[in-house]
Amino acid sequence: MRIARDFYLNQIKLRENNGFIKVVTGVRRCGKSYLLFKIFRQELLARGIPENHIIAIALDNIESRELREPLTLYRHIKSLIEDEEQYYVILDEIQYVPDFSEVLNSLLQIENADVYATGSNSKFLSSDILTEFRGRGDEIRVYPLSFSEYVTAYDGTEEDAFNDYMTYGGLPKVLSFKTDEQKAKYLTDLFKETYLKDLIDHNNIMNTAAELEDLVNILASSIGSLTNPTKLENTFHSVAQSSITKKTIKKYIDYLQNAFLVDIANRYDIKGKKYIETPVKIYFTDTGLRNARLGFRQIEETHLMENIIYNELKRRGYSVDVGVVEVRETDKNEKKSRKQLEVDFIAYKGNNKYYIQSAFSLPDEEKKMQEEKPLLSIGDSFKKIVVVGNHIKLKRDDAGITTMGIRQFLLNQNSLDL
Repeated sequence: MRIARDFYLNQIKLRENNGFIKVVTGVRRCGKSYLLFKIFRQELLARGIPENHIIAIALDNIESRELREPLTLYRHIKSLIEDEEQYYVILDEIQYVPDFSEVLNSLLQIENADVYATGSNSKFLSSDILTEFRGRGDEIRVYPLSFSEYVTAYDGTEEDAFNDYMTYGGLPKVLSFKTDEQKAKYLTDLFKETYLKDLIDHNNIMNTAAELEDLVNILASSIGSLTNPTKLENTFHSVAQSSITKKTIKKYIDYLQNAFLVDIANRYDIKGKKYIETPVKIYFTDTGLRNARLGFRQIEETHLMENIIYNELKRRGYSVDVGVVEVRETDKNEKKSRKQLEVDFIAYKGNNKYYIQSAFSLPDEEKKMQEEKPLLSIGDSFKKIVVVGNHIKLKRDDAGITTMGIRQFLLNQNSLDL
């Protein structure tokens, strides 16, 4: 099964031979290795690049154990560069190498070497791109399959594909399983035996590992809800009689974010033009992993669709905040009050800005007005969009608000500009 990942292939091609280290990051099992070792490698071969000019090393493979020593790895790669033609160096899971940034910076000094590396932990990679790579790192963030990628390999209708995508997420391996039981087991085992084990081992979490698991479950139960470490601390104290502190909770959330398992959306005061420090919203990078943590018992379509929209916006390269707009209201007794309304997402890229509401259903005019009210209260001319769960024909009302179905939003890369 070959899944085209043209979006990321184009990102790589745009960066070829740019004099930077191309670092491909993302959660484990999202397809980083496949992207470089299969798709990009095949692209190079099809272009006529000789096979011996593509140096590809999987550092998480036991056969590469000796190459995890920095100087040994560097000398091995240098020994394979035998002429002045262009070479492509692809290193998978580079975090297995101590002082890997020194190795990569040294490889940049080889004029005919174009360097690519993958890694699964942003603490190792993203921060180093800005510091240890001395401005010579270029990060390409890879997400699990988008719905537009997922549906190309799904055997069934588009509607069934979306229902499965919402439930089991976009990790590529999921598409190879035939039954719901197989998919659920794969995701459940993967989270516990790979992601959590990595977090516990890498961060030396010992006595409080159970609290980390409890925190993951709480976050999974509350996607799309406003939260902060203090609120979570109170939940632990009242429900689990745990003494975990908000400092530890924040640290654990950082671990989850560094491993690309969750992402954080900050709140932004649209009229006041300032960020609100707390609370925030936390979304899972993959809805299937989120559902697996809860034993597939809480499939709330409203919150899952919101999570999917957030991930799609991030995948397309937007910066995404949660919007807050303050309005003044007068009740029937002429009493005035201030009220904060929420805009699900503000998406930014360059000079473009979009306000987006996620509404799984709009059963009546009252619900429609409820979703549109925050958008109508903003007052600027940037595009305002409502994404609904059912399959509808795109429409735009007299107030300039565009309404489209979730599948139309996901399948058209330019859907925000329709």
